[in-house]
This record gives sequence, structure tokens and C-alpha cells, in this order.
Amino acid sequence: MRRIHEVMKKVITYIVIFILLISLYSCFTMKYSTTGASIPVEAKTVSVQFFENRAPLVDATLSQQLTDALKDYIQANSKLILVNGIGELDFEGEITGYDSRPTSISAGDIAANSRFTITLNVRYTNTFDSSKDWEMSFSRFEEYPYDQSFEEAQAAYTEDILKLLIEDIYNKAFVNW
Repeated sequence: MRRIHEVMKKVITYIVIFILLISLYSCFTMKYSTTGASIPVEAKTVSVQFFENRAPLVDATLSQQLTDALKDYIQANSKLILVNGIGELDFEGEITGYDSRPTSISAGDIAANSRFTITLNVRYTNTFDSSKDWEMSFSRFEEYPYDQSFEEAQAAYTEDILKLLIEDIYNKAFVNW
């Protein structure tokens, strides 16, 4: 009988300790954001207007590819609802540059490497706080060797460059860099 009493006392002690640990843990939990985004709490909707291609050299599919990729990125990395028209947070802009230029010249005035660059002008509007509105130019590039044609570079690097540009736009709007 005495042995049962001691075992019960230990079990109750362990249960009390367990409950205390759970209580303390819940008092000190923190929430972390995986994206680091600081989207306004009151914002529920976002819109992305079609990015017109106003670059001297035009890729016929680039405008739609950029617009869709920005929409997809925002939806994947936030809880904002994408709307047609104008949302509480709005992105608009245009493609202002799409070109290739030599970056280094080898013997015989031949380009050893070239740089494929895409440049965007983006306007962001926050209907809750106009001090957070901005207009900014974003540019990213990839270098490619002389033996690769511009058409090959476009096929190889357009998606990568757009991904970097979209991350830059998202970070400027929501991560405050």
C-alpha cells in the first residue's frame, strides 16, 4: 500500500511538472515570418496592372510573362487576394530596357562577353499609407560568352532575370529594403 502511494505521488509530480512546462512554453512562444514581409495588417487585396513593353527592343511575350510571374509570386508569398482593377496595394509599370551589350572586348575588337539586361520602371501604391508609395527603376542582367547568340541568351536567361527582378520588387514593397 505504501508503495502504491509513493508511485502515485511520483506520477502526480510528473504531471504537475509537465503542465507547468507546457504553460511556460505557451507564454514565451514567438511567431516568425518565413518571408520577412511587412505587409500592412489591414491590407487584404493587391493588384498588378499589365506591364507594357516600352523597350526599344521588344520581346512579344515578355509583358505577359512578367505580369503573370509577379502575380504568382505575390500570391505564393503573401495572404493578399489578387483582384482585377485596383487593389488596396497596387503595382504598375513598364519594361523600359531589354538589350544586349558587349562587356569585354578581346583581340580584334570582338566581344568576349556580352550582358543581357532587362530594366523595369515600377510604381507601387499603398492606399493605407501614401508615404509608402514609390516609383523606382529595377535592372538585372546575366553575362554570356561571345559564342552564344543573343537569341540563345534570351532563351537561357530571361526567366532567371525576371525572377530576380520580381524578388527585388516584392522586397522593396513588403520587406522595406
